[in-house]
Amino acid sequence: MNTDSTLSSHLDHIERDGYTIVENAIEPSLLDSLTDELYRIERDEKIVPANNPFEGDRTVRIYNLLARGKVFEEIPVHPAVLPIVEKVLDRGCLVSSLSSIAIDPGQTAQPIHADDQVISIPKPHVPVICNTMWACTDFTEMNGATRVVPGSHKSERSPIPFEEVPSIPAEMKRGSVLIWHGSLWHGGGANHTQTRRLGIAMNYCAGYIRQQENQQLGIPLNVAKGFSDRLRKLCGFTVYKGLIGHIDKAAPTYLLDGTAPVPVVGVIKNR
Repeated sequence: MNTDSTLSSHLDHIERDGYTIVENAIEPSLLDSLTDELYRIERDEKIVPANNPFEGDRTVRIYNLLARGKVFEEIPVHPAVLPIVEKVLDRGCLVSSLSSIAIDPGQTAQPIHADDQVISIPKPHVPVICNTMWACTDFTEMNGATRVVPGSHKSERSPIPFEEVPSIPAEMKRGSVLIWHGSLWHGGGANHTQTRRLGIAMNYCAGYIRQQENQQLGIPLNVAKGFSDRLRKLCGFTVYKGLIGHIDKAAPTYLLDGTAPVPVVGVIKNR
């Protein structure tokens, strides 16, 4: 759990370097359950690498995890991670995407990129994206730990595709979580070992930014009905600061509860 001092320390690291690592953040039992479920989905759905330079030809990615299993609902709201993200963005932040990234032996390094480089606003800017990587296995330089360019979130530009940029591995033990500013230059590392590097990418965006994965259409309503109140809000079934995201002036939550819509537009709040 984050104390005021540790929270402040992590925020200082993100401000200075563009990233921080929360060590031993995730319970081993939860990691075991998540890993088992990911392997089941990969096997049952016969998911294979996308075979393109960005996603990797030896990297298995599983998207839209909130629609694929109850256990994944614990990720976006985890108390060791969400409070940090809420301070980088704000309480109105959203789940942008939730996916797994399994880098298999022989995968070459991913091109260095910034997660917000498709958003056309001048840099540097306030964070509109805050992303995280959960280590389901140890992350080492040899097995493909995420590579980062410290301080690059303050750059006035994004990296050019396939640009050669000096970077360092964000090494961390299983159960740790890497959190970074959306402008940070980074990329998955090369796996020179004989074992898989498995991580979960839990990505967030500001409440006024379009989500990377369309949560409202990608998650069946009967699944979202079972979400906690906080997770519903994170997925966009709410209104940002009394205005953004309404349906005829009402928060979308009524679609999940089967209740009458209650007007909320015009009630300005810091959520």
